[in-house]
Amino acid sequence: MIYITGDIHGDKRRFEDAKRLRSGDTLLICGDFGFLWDGGVAEERFLKKLGKKKYAIAFVDGAHENFELLNRCEEGEWNGGRVHCLGGNIYHLMRGEVYTIEGKTFFAFGGGETRERQIYQDAGKWWKEEFPTLEEMKNGAARLQAHGKRVDYIVTHWPAPRMAGNHGDRNALDAYFDTLAREIEYKRWYFGYLHSDRKRTAKNFSVFQEILPVE
Repeated sequence: MIYITGDIHGDKRRFEDAKRLRSGDTLLICGDFGFLWDGGVAEERFLKKLGKKKYAIAFVDGAHENFELLNRCEEGEWNGGRVHCLGGNIYHLMRGEVYTIEGKTFFAFGGGETRERQIYQDAGKWWKEEFPTLEEMKNGAARLQAHGKRVDYIVTHWPAPRMAGNHGDRNALDAYFDTLAREIEYKRWYFGYLHSDRKRTAKNFSVFQEILPVE
């Protein structure tokens, strides 16, 4: 089965709730994975342990990732799309790729924008790579075109368009997602940015701490 959850922020306890996942299952995470953060020995040990899970762990990046470390990871292919391989069964789903998991298609597009940027910059924990580039957006459009502008699911960190409780000023990512919502046929859109577990419309779901089957 395929399950989905929201931002984890490096909280090991979140995987205690994933005990029902079995061999061959997949857990999708909607951004802010957080377990590749300081590059320390303890972090490396936990990632190695996590990579030995019987189920696959696949995440889109959020706004709070160490992109310097993430982009050093080896690139590979997983279920039809490009990924960063973190070891074992852990994969970073690269922006604009389409993956086929258990016969279902998933369009993944991570990234976002930190609203309290100065605070993170002062702490040395902000990376400009958090915000998607035009090239990544073009890649996503091309991949979707190749799939007939139709996927089963969209998985992002940044919210789907026009969600209640959405962020303030609009940016280029909002405009890009507006276009996707108009032009792409999909069943459900899952996102993690709003840190809430809530069905917001018939097709758009905010996910956070719950671990839900995608259908």
